[in-house]
Amino acid sequence: MSKRNPKRGSKSRTSYTKKAGHPPGSIVHLGEIKVETPDITLFDYDEQTLTEATFHTIEESRAYPRTAKYLWLNVHGLHETVVMEEIGQRFGLHPLVLEDIANTQQRPKLNEYEDYSFVTLRTFRYDPATLEAASDQISLILGQNFILSFQERPSGLFEPIRNRLRHVGKNHRFMKPEALFHALIDAVVDQYFVVAEALTNDIEQLEEQILAGNIRRPTEQINQFRHEVLGIRRSIWPLREVLAGLQRLPTSRLSSETQLYFRDVYDHTIHVIEHLDSLRDVIGSLFEIHQANLNNRMNAEIRMLTVVTTVFAPATVLTGFFGMNFQHMPWLEQNWGWQAVFIMMIGFGALLITALFWRRWWVRENL
Repeated sequence: MSKRNPKRGSKSRTSYTKKAGHPPGSIVHLGEIKVETPDITLFDYDEQTLTEATFHTIEESRAYPRTAKYLWLNVHGLHETVVMEEIGQRFGLHPLVLEDIANTQQRPKLNEYEDYSFVTLRTFRYDPATLEAASDQISLILGQNFILSFQERPSGLFEPIRNRLRHVGKNHRFMKPEALFHALIDAVVDQYFVVAEALTNDIEQLEEQILAGNIRRPTEQINQFRHEVLGIRRSIWPLREVLAGLQRLPTSRLSSETQLYFRDVYDHTIHVIEHLDSLRDVIGSLFEIHQANLNNRMNAEIRMLTVVTTVFAPATVLTGFFGMNFQHMPWLEQNWGWQAVFIMMIGFGALLITALFWRRWWVRENL
């Protein structure tokens, strides 16, 4: 597997130093800045009309006149606190919600407020070249007639949903914010399957190479896979509580039909977690297989050294015997003495080799 393995320490870590000392509700961006300037996209729609708009600055959005019944506002880039503050003022968001959106290291959670529901969850993109699953935070807010989504960078994850919204036609159920809310969360969960499948393919390829003995040092790749699988599983596990909480929302926030769809998303999440658990077991077995291969190779080398030592042991004994510094030793005065000792060395060696091959043949024939 000719792939570059990055060092684990090269991943950026979030520093909480700049947030220390701020009062609760302060909007302080924590995490990597993944876009230079935030972009705001807007879908303003109802049963008759649909208007799309893109704003590169918060000033551009101020002049937009809202005309339709429903609204979906998406933000790419969370590091501009001015943008977050103005969106919070327009939609009446609690300061703690804005604080959680700006902190990109949140665990998946669901918070209920009087006029809206707030959900954070994580999405992943797997890079086969580096064997690394990059993680982004997505925050969603479901209001009475609006949806707000906040992403760290454009990913194309929601583009199929935008296309469905453009061609929704008479499908009024999908046009409601609660149905759009479900579609966004369902897209995130579906992406988990894509990442899990890509990881599975690479892990199976590594397993084949280890079994075939075509890779010499797979320990780094095994540890990399273990790290990525555990990180994804740790981020997905709390999502079960979020989806279970969405199913318990009052029908004034989510209809019974939409709650039924969320039950299906919950089942998909459990499926992904079980898949990741199986991958974790496979990775553990890969390390055991690698250790077994190392032990077998070492045992083969030790057996070879043992055979060589055993064959030359009689020669060593004879050399030591006739090398003793005594005055009267047998065959020292004979011209053929060294030849007799040499023949004895060859004979004992040949006898031991013959006995070794006979024993191996006997074991093979009788077991």
